[in-house]
Amino acid sequence: MERELAAALEPLLSDLGKPGGVQPDLRDEPWRDDPQTASAFLYASDGSGQGISIDLGQPAVTQVVALADQVQDWAVEALWSLGRPTNWPPCPHHPSSHPLAAVVRSGRAVWACPTLETEISEIGALAL
Repeated sequence: MERELAAALEPLLSDLGKPGGVQPDLRDEPWRDDPQTASAFLYASDGSGQGISIDLGQPAVTQVVALADQVQDWAVEALWSLGRPTNWPPCPHHPSSHPLAAVVRSGRAVWACPTLETEISEIGALAL
């Protein structure tokens, strides 16, 4: 797998491994035919898959936040197929309402409540 993609994906896989998350079957199957991007596939236990990608050469924080949106979309579908709550990662202020949003704050990739705009955790250090 392309080094920048693996590095951007590492904190997200850590967060997916926390309670309430779901682990993907990550496959180094590039699907974007663009030398300026790196791509792979995430597969769920039901066999469904979703492509993920990043633009190469961008700041790492930008890559993590962009990838977080894609991984979050995959997680919602994977959790739905398992009959589990789909608001991953759940907002601690509104646990049955909405998931956290990935944003850049002070040069860091963080999970934040989209309603209150409150920072909850750095991406990769989620404590659920």
